[in-house]
Amino acid sequence: MKAWILIGALLFGSHAIAATPAATRTEVTQLMAAVDKSGCKFSRNGSWYSAAEARAHLQKKFDYLDKKDMLTTTESFIEKGASTSSMSGKPYEMQCPGKPAVSSAAWLTAELTRLRQK
Repeated sequence: MKAWILIGALLFGSHAIAATPAATRTEVTQLMAAVDKSGCKFSRNGSWYSAAEARAHLQKKFDYLDKKDMLTTTESFIEKGASTSSMSGKPYEMQCPGKPAVSSAAWLTAELTRLRQK
């Protein structure tokens, strides 16, 4: 009986540890808002999308990774969900008005740095 209690505690405990931390959720929410407000275009699999469409797509990716307990930091979200297409493997890009396109990973990392400096 004690073994089953220990196994249950370990399984429950590991699930609790694997959950996306609240600080990460907050930062990802802030990044999503920054994408939405940016006025930038978002390239995915050879097509360009609006900032609002980018936010919606990235939110779906966050929700999936969160459900699978695959996120520990905001950087892990950028790496696993917001930098390349899981379908094609092609990198995502952001192009802001009057600026050349950059990888979404670079844009989001720079934005995260800015958010953390506030």
